[in-house]
Amino acid sequence: MPTPQVVVIYFLEIPNIPKSKQVYNLNTSPEPMSANEISFRSAQETDAWVLSAIHIAAIKALPATLYTQKELLAWRNYRDKPDGSNILKSMKVESFWVAIEGDFIIGFASFIVDELMGLYIHPKYQGKGIGRALVQNFCDQATEQGIDKVITTASLYAEGFYLRMGFTAIQRTPHYLRSGVVVPVIQMSKTLATAPK
Repeated sequence: MPTPQVVVIYFLEIPNIPKSKQVYNLNTSPEPMSANEISFRSAQETDAWVLSAIHIAAIKALPATLYTQKELLAWRNYRDKPDGSNILKSMKVESFWVAIEGDFIIGFASFIVDELMGLYIHPKYQGKGIGRALVQNFCDQATEQGIDKVITTASLYAEGFYLRMGFTAIQRTPHYLRSGVVVPVIQMSKTLATAPK
């Protein structure tokens, strides 16, 4: 039996998390599904601190290959410790969805109608299909609203991921971080299948 992973960095235990109707089994071993059930739900204001922690951890895990250390530091708002204030402000205009394993939030996506604004998975959980499931949830919700095309602005690190998700690159463009630092990003789009009527 594999040793369970323990994530200590900045995670808060959140008891009695309401499970969404859709539960994903990301387990590829013969263990029971309950060992690795991932559920998704709408984020709550009380999640903001944890989402900030995931945002910081995900950016800190990136190598300084496509962006400089200065750019990566500005991307995480010069923070080493979580501060949910910026996420709370964003929650007023963006929809946030979180991925949960057990009692821990392990990733999130934010979007406005047809635009995916952000996608962050804690580094300990990357590569397990969680980001793919969150993007699919965003696309499904857009389809349900009659939207036939979605867009995102991807970091240089995420371009390959979005290409594998069926997005196409439109153009490279500058992105202005809150600090005023400018980083190159890629505008991307995806045509969605029309929802059955």
